[in-house]
Amino acid sequence: MTTAHHLRLIDGMRARAFPVERVRTGSGVSGPGYHAAYLHPEDAGYGLGGDDDEADRLERRAQCVADHEALVTLLGSRWGEPQLVSLFSARERMVSGEELPEPWADVVAGCEYLRLWQVEERWIALALCLEEGGSGCELSVVVTETDPP
Repeated sequence: MTTAHHLRLIDGMRARAFPVERVRTGSGVSGPGYHAAYLHPEDAGYGLGGDDDEADRLERRAQCVADHEALVTLLGSRWGEPQLVSLFSARERMVSGEELPEPWADVVAGCEYLRLWQVEERWIALALCLEEGGSGCELSVVVTETDPP
């Protein structure tokens, strides 16, 4: 996918109504109060693939990181500098048994931090999840009316 495609997807997520029940979409999942999409999902060839060699995986990881940086720049030009939010304390709370509301539970479980904007009544979160010590990479976006944890 191109950066232009990612921007169209994010704009579409911002404009769509939220469903009353959790449903799978072509790029992720939507539920009451949120839409989540995987822009570079690990299971779509961007992470650890079965027959991929290390050079291919590293190249895809570099592309995922570059797409993240491009989106941060472009979305920042629209909505201003994003908040850089550490998810460490939210992850610790989850480990201690606290239940986080969706869509935040999925994001917190997989990422260390995210970039966050509040636009009108919705939060837009861009999360880059890098496999520690490996070559996996996942880039996702969440549009929600639920405050971050």
